[in-house]
Amino acid sequence: MHSLLIALATAPAPTPTPSLRPGLSEDQVTPGFLGFLLTAFIVVLTAVLIVDMVRRIRRVRYRAQVEAERTEAEEAAGTTGASGTEFPADGTAFPADGTTFPADGRVSRPEVNGDAGSGNR
Repeated sequence: MHSLLIALATAPAPTPTPSLRPGLSEDQVTPGFLGFLLTAFIVVLTAVLIVDMVRRIRRVRYRAQVEAERTEAEEAAGTTGASGTEFPADGTAFPADGTTFPADGRVSRPEVNGDAGSGNR
């Protein structure tokens, strides 16, 4: 350990003005124009990705806020369920197209009753 400290203390200091070794030119040690273009492309691409990520995060937060407000409004109105698709207490289910059954038990969809409307026969 002592010899390492002595070696570090007696090491020659670097030259105050940096210079290239003999045989090297400035063009051989710098990235040049191609390096600049590649670095600029990476910087621009990173900035675009960050802006897109912030936009997507903001959109997710906004959708969550709207969903929370809608849920609170439904709860305040006395309805249950986030989308209103819970089954009624009497055991009847909602049809697949979202229409409710009439009180007399008939099917309320016109295509099942034989009335497909004009032009479809």
